[in-house]
Amino acid sequence: MSTIDRRKFLLGSAGVAALAVLAACGRNDNGSGDNGSSGGGGSAQRGGTLRVGVLGKPDATQKDPHQNLSNDSDFLIMSLVYDALTVPTAEQNTAPRLAKEWKQSDDGRTWTFTVADGAVFHDGSPVTADDVVWSLQRIANDKTIAFKVPVPADQVKVVDDRRFSLTSPTPNSQIPLLVRLVTFVMKKGTEPDAWQGSGPFKMATYSNGRARLVRNDAWHGGAPYLDAIEVVPFASAEAMSNAVLGGSIDLASAVGAVAGRTAEADDRLTVVRRPNDAVMPIVMRTASGPFADARVREAMRLIADRPQMVQSVLSGYGEVGNDVLGTGDQDYDKSLPQRARDLDKAKKLLADVKFDTGRTYDFFTIDEAAGQVDSARVFAKQAADAGVKLNVKVQDSTAFYDTTWCKADLYNMFWGTNDSVVFFADKVLKKDAKNNETGWADPTFERSYAQLLASRDAGEQKSASATMQHAEYDDGGYLVWGVTDGVDVAAKKVHNLPTAPGFGRMQLEKVWLES
Repeated sequence: MSTIDRRKFLLGSAGVAALAVLAACGRNDNGSGDNGSSGGGGSAQRGGTLRVGVLGKPDATQKDPHQNLSNDSDFLIMSLVYDALTVPTAEQNTAPRLAKEWKQSDDGRTWTFTVADGAVFHDGSPVTADDVVWSLQRIANDKTIAFKVPVPADQVKVVDDRRFSLTSPTPNSQIPLLVRLVTFVMKKGTEPDAWQGSGPFKMATYSNGRARLVRNDAWHGGAPYLDAIEVVPFASAEAMSNAVLGGSIDLASAVGAVAGRTAEADDRLTVVRRPNDAVMPIVMRTASGPFADARVREAMRLIADRPQMVQSVLSGYGEVGNDVLGTGDQDYDKSLPQRARDLDKAKKLLADVKFDTGRTYDFFTIDEAAGQVDSARVFAKQAADAGVKLNVKVQDSTAFYDTTWCKADLYNMFWGTNDSVVFFADKVLKKDAKNNETGWADPTFERSYAQLLASRDAGEQKSASATMQHAEYDDGGYLVWGVTDGVDVAAKKVHNLPTAPGFGRMQLEKVWLES
């Protein structure tokens, strides 16, 4: 199992660009703004090769866009070579990409999408509805991957050459959001090695996760400015940071807070900060084990010194969290009382349920994102103040996703998207979610989520979302201590980087280099 299947598909997407290709007031469809400073900015220039550093480990590389993508580097390559149906932007949770528009049927069950005008594969052949349906069914029929098409495979159908439909068993107002990010469309019948996508860049060379991509002049969104992008995977944020500081790459993507603080003092570099970018929750199993009692979970939340964690783990590049996933959602309920550290109350709750403080509890983590392991260690120290002994165990990705994720009593996660309550509800919170990380099943949450999906009224959807968030806050299995800012570090010559949170940062088609 892997990273992207949850956080980036997620998916994160995710569970993943603005309306078509509009550009106005220095802001593009991908939520980008001119953030370079050398030469005072100026008009966009064509040409040049952007060298992008991204986290990625050689033993986890993947060339199939429909498989679990555990490397950021793989996800970036797929996002540039292929088009997803819809994507998130700085302005919208769900914006067009390969699908230019969509319409819901009168009974609320069927959504009909239309392929973007002028969309062609890299071999010059047009993208048809048949290609899209084949790709979605390919995803839906593979039971090994974590991303789930939100309707049965046989309910993804061709309407005509450019239109296709998705029909759910019950009304579902959120289908366009649920097909964000990793609904990458391949040419029907091709193999992944052919790299036949319709995205803004074409595959030129590929070797063990490292790729050189060249401009697709025929992209339906308009030809990119760059001649090429070189995707350079790094095993650690530290190595990536050293590379951008040393000038061997032009952009360090999602490099983390420590690198951001260092780069702020270097006048050769620009730091791009993307608020509400990601979340790194502590996950407590609710279905069984030592954290099954809601009072124990409440005690753990009261143990957390959230401001300290934001400062020590994120170097201040983030905000205090409040135990609800999806804080970037326009319907996020800010009326929930902010939890704060209260050791006396935490100790009383633990005593009331006779929680065994004589035992040491394993707390699993993975070095998947900058600060993830550190956050586990900081919280373990805080827990000791309440008499709770945690043994932090760092696992490799294979062990973590095979034995810990969705199974262990206590672990932490990283989700590279945080802009949608519905996204997390569908992927990890509802009782029948394929990857219910905590084993949670709450009747109030389930009823409200069903109401949200069935309603077309924005006010009703907002009310249902608020009820869902209250249920998660009161009874869920997440300790959301903080929300992380995305931090990218770039050379001053790099302009118009995306500012959208989450995986909006993968949309590099409007980036340009100052000569």
